[in-house]
Amino acid sequence: MKLRIVLLAAIAALNVFPVLAQTTPRSLSAPGLRSDVTVRRDGRGIPYIEAKNDADLYFAQGYITAGDRLWQMDLMRRVARGETAELFGQAALDGDKRWRRFGFAALSESAAANITGEMRVAMEAYANGVNAFIATLDDKTLPVEFKILQYKPRAWTVADSLVIGAVLADALSNTWQQDLLRQQLSGIDQEKFADLTDPVTPFDVVLYGKDKAAKPRGGSSAQAAFGRLPAVGVSDSTIASADYDSKLRKESLEMVGLYAEGLAASNNWVVSSKRTADGKAMLANDPHLAPSAPGIWYLASLQSPTVHAAGVTVPGLPAIIIGHNEKIAWGMTNVGPDVQDIYLETVDGDMAGGNARVKTPNGFQPLRSRKEKINVRGNLMKPDVSPVEMDVYETHNGPIVLTEGGKSYSLKWTALNPKSLELGTFYKLNRAGDWQEFQNAIRGFGGSTQNFVYADIKGNIGWYASGQIPIRRKGDGSLPYDGSTADGDWTGMIPFEELPHLYNPPAGFIVTANQRIAGTDYKYQQMTRVYGSDRARRIYDLLSAKKTGLTMDDSRDIQHDVYNWPLAMFAKTIVAGGFASAETLAVLKAWDGKMTPDSRGAVLANEIRTCVGNRIAEDNKPVPAGLIQARIFDMAVREQPARWLPSAYRSYGELYRACDASARTNLAASKVFGSDPAGWVWGKSFTARFPHQLAAAPLIGGQFATPNVPIAGSGRTPNVGSNVSMRLIASPGNWDATRHVIPLGESGDPKSPHYKDQFDAWKDGTPMIFPFSKAAVEKATTIALVMSPK
Repeated sequence: MKLRIVLLAAIAALNVFPVLAQTTPRSLSAPGLRSDVTVRRDGRGIPYIEAKNDADLYFAQGYITAGDRLWQMDLMRRVARGETAELFGQAALDGDKRWRRFGFAALSESAAANITGEMRVAMEAYANGVNAFIATLDDKTLPVEFKILQYKPRAWTVADSLVIGAVLADALSNTWQQDLLRQQLSGIDQEKFADLTDPVTPFDVVLYGKDKAAKPRGGSSAQAAFGRLPAVGVSDSTIASADYDSKLRKESLEMVGLYAEGLAASNNWVVSSKRTADGKAMLANDPHLAPSAPGIWYLASLQSPTVHAAGVTVPGLPAIIIGHNEKIAWGMTNVGPDVQDIYLETVDGDMAGGNARVKTPNGFQPLRSRKEKINVRGNLMKPDVSPVEMDVYETHNGPIVLTEGGKSYSLKWTALNPKSLELGTFYKLNRAGDWQEFQNAIRGFGGSTQNFVYADIKGNIGWYASGQIPIRRKGDGSLPYDGSTADGDWTGMIPFEELPHLYNPPAGFIVTANQRIAGTDYKYQQMTRVYGSDRARRIYDLLSAKKTGLTMDDSRDIQHDVYNWPLAMFAKTIVAGGFASAETLAVLKAWDGKMTPDSRGAVLANEIRTCVGNRIAEDNKPVPAGLIQARIFDMAVREQPARWLPSAYRSYGELYRACDASARTNLAASKVFGSDPAGWVWGKSFTARFPHQLAAAPLIGGQFATPNVPIAGSGRTPNVGSNVSMRLIASPGNWDATRHVIPLGESGDPKSPHYKDQFDAWKDGTPMIFPFSKAAVEKATTIALVMSPK
């Protein structure tokens, strides 16, 4: 479901009107302020907010952010609360039902009620600022999306800011479908199952601990490790239902620019002062998330007597999420641990009839239920809605998220604890001054577990994987549990002191890029459930190659690196064996392994790889092709094991030749590439893409258009193209040299000059300086606004 294309032409016909970019006077009065606040903007429209107290600082942040991104903020809270069908009708209903099962609306209200102290002041001030901006709007000045969809924003609340954290959690910590798939696959050939579940590769960049000696493949050990529910099994229809849930998740997260395929989101690294040209530490970070217009990040600088921080925030959230203050810089990538467990529940009675019971370790107990009412727009030309009711069922383990073939599965998830929706970590990070204060800030982090990297003005570097990761009574959560037993009970969380971390390691640098960060000797193997080594290995090798003299330009070049080493290795294998046509061999022999827009080798190698993976999967059902590509392909190319060679072929070389012929046939028949092999270049299929939800609407969608041009990169290179949601390079102590760029621009208004003014710099790597000192900010200022109490 692509909600941005569901609008009818009739809606467009009712909404063809000129849209004027909002202009802000140089002074304004705002009810709720205590003192004057100065807001400067630079040539990119980045706000530099300076206030005399924290309450005014966050009030102004809410006001200014809403001025640039109000509809995006409204859409994010609607996604988490399951309220998008009120805008997009029946097409969004199933997605809303999925979110309602989690109950995040009530959880965020509970979390909001428990906020105290300085954080409550900040959260309430931010909400008040958003509402002060909303109060200035009338029918003429509403952001264009509200006009097109014919509705007005309701007041912003503290709970609305917190509920956005639920969207982030769903984007970065969803793994339960893999538990079901793993259970289904545990019945296949045990040697193949061991291949699929072996986390170790020769290219891993393990930061903490070491890998134990490899165990023999197959046999009883594999069966014992992955056989918790052998009598139950998982049917194809159950997997299909889980896949449908994944589809709904993907669509809703793409709507707000937060989908991260495979949870693989981001690169970061820190380099100590001993390895840099200027003798200062260096930090680089580029998160990888679904492209959207506007993007998920908003650049801002915040200053009051207690804080001076700059970087990016998520519209709707107070404080700076990734960036720096006067003493330290920090960045984040996703760890991908197992923080979800799925339970096969024993339900007795009629769930719909209200008399069902669920079996627990203490016997049968009533199955809890609640009703949810979802407003659904019936006619997309009008804002009128009709309510649709749904029943949500909950066991002692959590909400039932899947019912198929008479079997019901419930979900336990760290995000379903109201404490997980906290934002205090970032409030503290904005004020942290050294490694100890940095650790204190992230100690209680309740969001999706992150690789927090650290660099400070003294040249120190560090890394801490922080989050709430459950310890199970039995097992590590990799397979479904029997909900009627206590085996899957959570007995606690991994203690903060035992989470993987480093401080000033001998190598002088640290890289995290969603790889497996802890060795197999680490006590808690649930630490990294979703991982990949491609980007981490390339970044590690590039940093290792230059022992000293590393510069910000070096980090820039790494962020833009497009050498696809796994695909290049595959191409070399084909060339060395002559396993393709003469035409293909000539192209692959000349290819430099880089995924550039003009590359023919990138296209052919990628097409052949896809074909090979698909044919291996076809011969090994029900193993999905995506899992073959992620866990088997590279090993099969290196080792050529007979167990994975499809039965129709006598050798891997024969398989490669067949796939070369297939690839060339498919490319020639493709409307994208055409019949002339000279036109088979990477840039025809890999382009910039930043969709707005309303961009495809007839007549009025064109105003939301963003650049759609060939770009470099791929999913297996440090530069992943449109999914690079921002790029940061910081040199602590040299803050005025900070480089920070987002793909499009600060404004969500398509008529604003800052809607997409950063695109070229983001694409090409042109340094975009984000000044920090008073003098540098004043020099960069193009407009200043004074907000005064009313």
